[in-house]
Amino acid sequence: MLVSALLTSLGINFGLCVLFFTLYSILRKQPFYYDVYVPRLLVEGTSKRRSRFNLERLIPSPGWVRKAWKLSEEELLSLSGLDAVVYMRIITFSLKVFLVAGIIGIFVILPVNCTGDQLEDIDFSDFSNNSLDVFTISNISSGSKRLWVHFSAVYVVTIFIWYLLYYEYKYISSKRIAYFYSSKPQPHQFTVVVRSIPVSVRSSISDSIETFFKEYHPSTYLSHTVVHRTNKLRGLINDAKKLYKRIVRLQGNSTEHKYGRAGCFGLFGHKVDLVDHYEKKLENIEENVRLEQSELSLAGDEIPAAFVSFKTRYGAATAFHLQQSINPTHWVTEQAPEPHDVYWPFFTSTFFRRWISKLVVIVACILLTILFLLPVIFVQGLTNLSQLEVWLPFLESILTITFVSEVVTGYLPSLILQLFLKAVPPIMELLSSIQGYVSHSDIEKSACNKVLWFTIWNIFFATVFSGSVLYQLSLILDPKNIPARLAVAVPAQASFFIAYVVTSGWTSTSSELFRLIPLIGSLITKPCKSTDDELVVPTIPFHRDIPRLSFFGLLGITYFFLAPLILPFLLVYFCLAYIIYRNQFINVYEPKFETAGKFWPIVHNSMIFSLVLMHCIAVGIFTLKKVSLASTLIFPLPILTLLFNEYCRKRFRPIFIAYSAESLIKKDREDQNDATMDEFFHKLVTAYQDPALMPIQFSTNTDSLHSPLIYSDEV
Repeated sequence: MLVSALLTSLGINFGLCVLFFTLYSILRKQPFYYDVYVPRLLVEGTSKRRSRFNLERLIPSPGWVRKAWKLSEEELLSLSGLDAVVYMRIITFSLKVFLVAGIIGIFVILPVNCTGDQLEDIDFSDFSNNSLDVFTISNISSGSKRLWVHFSAVYVVTIFIWYLLYYEYKYISSKRIAYFYSSKPQPHQFTVVVRSIPVSVRSSISDSIETFFKEYHPSTYLSHTVVHRTNKLRGLINDAKKLYKRIVRLQGNSTEHKYGRAGCFGLFGHKVDLVDHYEKKLENIEENVRLEQSELSLAGDEIPAAFVSFKTRYGAATAFHLQQSINPTHWVTEQAPEPHDVYWPFFTSTFFRRWISKLVVIVACILLTILFLLPVIFVQGLTNLSQLEVWLPFLESILTITFVSEVVTGYLPSLILQLFLKAVPPIMELLSSIQGYVSHSDIEKSACNKVLWFTIWNIFFATVFSGSVLYQLSLILDPKNIPARLAVAVPAQASFFIAYVVTSGWTSTSSELFRLIPLIGSLITKPCKSTDDELVVPTIPFHRDIPRLSFFGLLGITYFFLAPLILPFLLVYFCLAYIIYRNQFINVYEPKFETAGKFWPIVHNSMIFSLVLMHCIAVGIFTLKKVSLASTLIFPLPILTLLFNEYCRKRFRPIFIAYSAESLIKKDREDQNDATMDEFFHKLVTAYQDPALMPIQFSTNTDSLHSPLIYSDEV
């Protein structure tokens, strides 16, 4: 009866259902929908698109599991880059932490909690609603010597996490340096972005750049590329591509009606041959594109920003690290991204505009955080039946049904919260894109930080205090009582967060394997696609997945000594993630950019925050339980954790910001004996030219479905 009641209180019926579908996914081959699962060999041209259903691909087979399991780190590095290796090490790091914490929590702390005597008067007739209290620290009476077991566990796990964090930071730092040494010369290694370029009345931006860098960097300066405003030009090129696809679709579909009206929405005007009509429009757009490119080349419309390239990596690093002007707001330099990583639409022009945009984004994030409190409060109202009956009295008769009450209070709150959270990563990515970042990787890192702290605040803190102490708004104004209030509020939400791990964690990994949303989208848009449409290989959304991993890490660290029953659910999640994401890197995802492991410091900082939060809760718990000596002895832990973090920041963080002079000069000396460097520097001159300014050609031969309408010439 005890086990049955526990499973009912966790809403485990849904969890088992999810696990069943997940295990079925693990025993099947990849789906035959190539728009959803696009194998790399298909993109590389070694395989062809299948046009018919293949029943063999649906037969259960553990082959892909074995392949994912046997994948070595070096193979993953060569296949998906260092970012993929770091992502998998985040998962293995979490597995190591919660394996040790799980052994301590399940086999040591859980029996101690279960045999406590604080809740002897528990109402077993309503066991499903308060059964978790028996398995938490709440079942230990005040002043009990049993609490020293929890105290020891906090110390042991903290020291173990310190060791793992140091080891991972050191290992990933060494991998980052080794990755740099093994890399071929890349344009971004020799280039910096220069913004806020001051221009005199009599000279152009290009002339100012050349004069400045030839004067102050005469021995290393190579070339520069000025950034232009090409928003209008990009719009014309996109219109041309859409028209081309429409023409191809009309020519390739013999059953589709090729005659229509030339007016608005095809409803008005005289009747025309649609193919001829679109071809004429295409020719007009082509002419407009060429005129716009000529105007930009001659007249300018330049942005006071440019990509400046140097003859050596050390020369580029010198320009990046040194302040170029007496006025620090002029000639502002930053590292250049890879050419394909450049984010052209939002090249901010001035220092002041970038500063204003950051303030706007901060205000927008604060407003979004406040607005998100509304669904959090609503969700927490669902977990409290008495409060829900007060809000919605007409549901009182329905809520008396056991099944309905269990679904409403157990599964529904986590599901609703998860649906609201789906919109957060795209919004944060949009906000990051208007902050003036010039690369997709910087936008994704910024969005990753925003999503992480948004999740911690709105899911953890807002849930904890809205569910247990909703009206205690004086928390911020009374920081001395934060540990005590956390000690009361956090254990009370253990059941909700266990259900959250099941509904959010398990379902996210299973949906990652199924990729149902991309599948549905592919089925919907398939009638609108032609056979000549380019297959787009998906990239892993780090700004969505890394915050999720870090947040589950926070839940595990804060709850391992309070309610250790959460640990098996977290271990199942990370085990599934380990296999599934290795498979995704092999068969699904292709890297869009390479940061060489720059996401790891974000994870490290979140783990430090989780440790300090756990220590604050432990101080509050031991104070409430009247074990003053234990709470006093916990005080050194957060201080030591912050000192450890400061050491790691000084020891390893600079490696993730820029490479050392030793590394740069060593690579430059190796290049002196490389015969291909002259060709590389020749290509470097045009590596950062805006794709919208590249020469384009519109093919008049639309009969060939495999002839591209637009192509760029190598300069």
